[in-house]
Amino acid sequence: MQFIWRRASFIAFIFVAATSLLAPGALHAQNAARQEYAPTVGQEGKDVIWVPTPQALVEKMLDMAKVTPRDIVYDLGSGDGRTVIAAARRGAQAYGVEFNPDMVALSERAAAKAGVAGRAKFINGDIFQTDFSRATVLTLYLLPSLNLKLRPTLLKMKPGTRVVSHAFSMDDWQPDQTENVEGRTAYLWIVPARVQGTWRWSVADSGPRNYEISLKQQFQKVEGLATLGGKTAQLWDVRLQGDQLAFAVIEPTSTNPIRREFTGRVSGNTIEGTMKLSNGAGEAKWTATRAD
Repeated sequence: MQFIWRRASFIAFIFVAATSLLAPGALHAQNAARQEYAPTVGQEGKDVIWVPTPQALVEKMLDMAKVTPRDIVYDLGSGDGRTVIAAARRGAQAYGVEFNPDMVALSERAAAKAGVAGRAKFINGDIFQTDFSRATVLTLYLLPSLNLKLRPTLLKMKPGTRVVSHAFSMDDWQPDQTENVEGRTAYLWIVPARVQGTWRWSVADSGPRNYEISLKQQFQKVEGLATLGGKTAQLWDVRLQGDQLAFAVIEPTSTNPIRREFTGRVSGNTIEGTMKLSNGAGEAKWTATRAD
């Protein structure tokens, strides 16, 4: 019995030793396989096949979004990481969200080689399960159906967030800018503030004036009606870009209509800004609140 026990112990020792010797080799082989990984154009992904965005278009997309070191950039479906790395080179804090772990590892190696590993981070995850709400810039190269699936989330982001898409649009949400590079198209949207509703305020320019405007909104396109002192006035040149709203109110008179130009920043149910008279007679501060 003692002999059998010693023999069994010896065999167990040999097995453990062999495993210990083989483990580093197996680990090295696994790492080498990852190092050698090279994606192929058209390979299957979770939601789309992989087709890289040309570098010239990557740079144009970042130009359109006016990326600076103050930005937080998220690339949804980041592939080989080229957009994230380009944004990091501009000084931004950039993140890529990619479902394929081999692509994530490839991107991390590329970021380290480019010297931007501290500003270029990659998340192995699903774009529909990842929180990117703190982004100031989003870049996309997805299918139209995926853009539409993302659209409700995008519209809830902070007004002024820039969204740039390679090739594919957002259906009836019209882009704020369109550019073409080497036969490829990029679209830019600026997430608009919610301004639909009735707004009221007073300005003491030539005596107290009570204003009311009722706005209707379809994304960044806004129109509406205005009253001034309880009388109908004309609402002109309504423009909304992110959280910046501008418009003119024209008071009809029997001689020379008076045009007042308003600019302001929307913050929830408040707008604060400056009013100017078209004749250069002066300006005044104004603050409006949403009545409904």
